[in-house]
Amino acid sequence: MKSFKTLVCTLSITAALGLSATAFNASAALPVGAKAPNFELQGALAGKPLTFSLQKALQKGPVVLYFFPAAFSAGCTIEAHDFAEATDNFTKMHATVIGVTAGNTDQVSDFSKLECRDKFAVAADPGAKVAAQYQTTMQMKGKTLSDRTSYVIAPDGDILLSYTDRNPDTHIEKALAAVKQYDAAHPQTN
Repeated sequence: MKSFKTLVCTLSITAALGLSATAFNASAALPVGAKAPNFELQGALAGKPLTFSLQKALQKGPVVLYFFPAAFSAGCTIEAHDFAEATDNFTKMHATVIGVTAGNTDQVSDFSKLECRDKFAVAADPGAKVAAQYQTTMQMKGKTLSDRTSYVIAPDGDILLSYTDRNPDTHIEKALAAVKQYDAAHPQTN
């Protein structure tokens, strides 16, 4: 009976949000232990254009790669603020943070300044091609977008964390824990 009530509550919330059962069609993200596909994307840091290369970033330490559906949407703004607040903690552990979106790709420069607070880079993924390599896409209103998934990738390319949840609140906590665990096992000198 409890699971029926949970189902009814979930369907009610979905209906209240104006989403049909097929509005989100997500695929399963790459698992922990898989090799992270290399990529290079155009983006911005503090509003300035850049080219982000996963391969180059991994030479400095672990990479916190988080995919989000669309710049300036409510949940994505919350998540960007959370990552901005945590960026100094990641940097102390030699980790690089990069946000990637397939939605509102023309707005990553402004998003990097305003919502990412000049703390970390944001890259545009037109057509969700990189998100597809990471198996973290969803369909929304007839468009393919990146699903809300966070990865922590070790310098050797192994995925240490693969976490998908549309709620932005726990992504930072999980990513920080994975980077702390990696850092404790692989201490670096500053």
